[in-house]
Amino acid sequence: MDMLGFWKKWHEGDGAGTVCQVNRGDCEIILCQDATRRDKARLFIELNAAELADLRREIVERSVSQETWRGYDSIQIDDPDGNELLFPIEGNSPATAA
Repeated sequence: MDMLGFWKKWHEGDGAGTVCQVNRGDCEIILCQDATRRDKARLFIELNAAELADLRREIVERSVSQETWRGYDSIQIDDPDGNELLFPIEGNSPATAA
């Protein structure tokens, strides 16, 4: 939340549970901790043009991203746990390529 500007909307068990939701603008992500899963996750998140522009401005200031290719141009941010968050760059995502 501190690195990417999300805020916590809810957290199961009054903050002690393993499921929560974080939001940033119109983007909502439900996160679930699973002790049996040992690898890292890769999450593709598509934002509208205005939200993507806001994200790009913030990550330049924080120096937390890199551009990458995952079938199309994307912005990659690795969270503190090593999970990859991939944001398709407008015009190159599967939804806009169709």
